[in-house]
Amino acid sequence: MSKNFVYGFHAIETLLRTRADNIEKLLACERKDHRASEIRRQAESLGVTVERASQAQLDQISGRAKHQGLLAWVSPQTVQNEAFLKDLVLAEGSKIFLLVLDEIQDPHNLGACLRSADGAGVSAVVTPRRRSAGLSPATRKVASGAAETIPLVQVTNLARMLRWLAEQGVQIVGLAGETERSLYDAVLTGPLALVLGGEGKGLRRLTRDHCQTLAALPMHGAIDSLNVSVAAGICLYEALRQRTV
Repeated sequence: MSKNFVYGFHAIETLLRTRADNIEKLLACERKDHRASEIRRQAESLGVTVERASQAQLDQISGRAKHQGLLAWVSPQTVQNEAFLKDLVLAEGSKIFLLVLDEIQDPHNLGACLRSADGAGVSAVVTPRRRSAGLSPATRKVASGAAETIPLVQVTNLARMLRWLAEQGVQIVGLAGETERSLYDAVLTGPLALVLGGEGKGLRRLTRDHCQTLAALPMHGAIDSLNVSVAAGICLYEALRQRTV
């Protein structure tokens, strides 16, 4: 299996806590940083190989990303497919809770959505295979470990998958700014798929057509929309609130 790297304190700490056996080695440069030192000690206590590397080496490997002096080489989290998603839906039944992202192309937005999805207890994040960001190092960094804990499913035909989900009794709720129905008036309990569109263009027509309900975030200022990852976090936690009352 090809290797990938994870950087950033949050992401590496989550890896050590959840998938330490999947870390091939941890590269660390000498820094007088208490947190970095604690992470190195934790890795060594778990049997992870820790190798010294220079700042220049880490900069070169990461493309001068903000690695904070640590890089973990790992076998990358496997991106799942339609068969995995169908098995998951049938297994979880009425508890299924999905976040569907229609052509989110910015890895930072995907990472932020994965982090919010993990926090809200989402079963999986679903994206189309084409024109969507994947599990890049930048995505993993922003996800702060969530890329290692929540399944990312890429499907060949998103509209067809939404149709199948509806046939299984999953409610498909799309976020669309032009509708008059507020998100807070939508029922987000039971088997649910929340669908958000890509940066700038929102939901594609076919995706919109397969949503049973459209809802919008109330906007009371001069700005008429929010960044997709911010909107996703608000929607997910409103769904969580309704599902846990």
